[in-house]
Amino acid sequence: MFLFWRRLKEDYTQNQIFTTAFYTLLGFSLGSIVSDNFAPDWWFWTSFLGGSLGIFVGTIRFNLRVFEALEAGILSSLILYGFVFFYNWINTNKVTSGLGALATSVLLIIFVFLDRRYKTFSWYKSGKVGFSGMTVLGSLFLVRAIIATRDVGVLSFVGNKDVVLSAIVSFVSFLILFNLARSS
Repeated sequence: MFLFWRRLKEDYTQNQIFTTAFYTLLGFSLGSIVSDNFAPDWWFWTSFLGGSLGIFVGTIRFNLRVFEALEAGILSSLILYGFVFFYNWINTNKVTSGLGALATSVLLIIFVFLDRRYKTFSWYKSGKVGFSGMTVLGSLFLVRAIIATRDVGVLSFVGNKDVVLSAIVSFVSFLILFNLARSS
């Protein structure tokens, strides 16, 4: 919640920010509860969908700018998923969970790097907010799709279906990024 607030504090009231963050966390939690009771292997996707719906509801209700809210949500979610992978790695000693924690850390570093420099990229002429978030989101799901093709027993993968779902999310993220770059 702190990072979500920190990214949005200058443009929105605390009530708008924390209520949207609450919706997002509630969505993650409800997705996780649904997954625990009906489809344990799908925990990543149900919590991702729940968190996405939470951000969507907050954005609509408080008229937040979509890409600002998404970037704050993506940054906060990466940290949340990083803790999930790290916790699982400590609990189970699974190398794949440790690699998930490492990959999440690398994506966080990339996010911070891109967030500080995206306005200087000559090919990203629009300079609009959303570059860092869409790049990291697209990269995350592209890596998920590639790893899922290897049929590795990773904490959050659900087999061949994960390849398709991850590839779709990655494609949509990069398509949005392309459209952001072209708009002025």
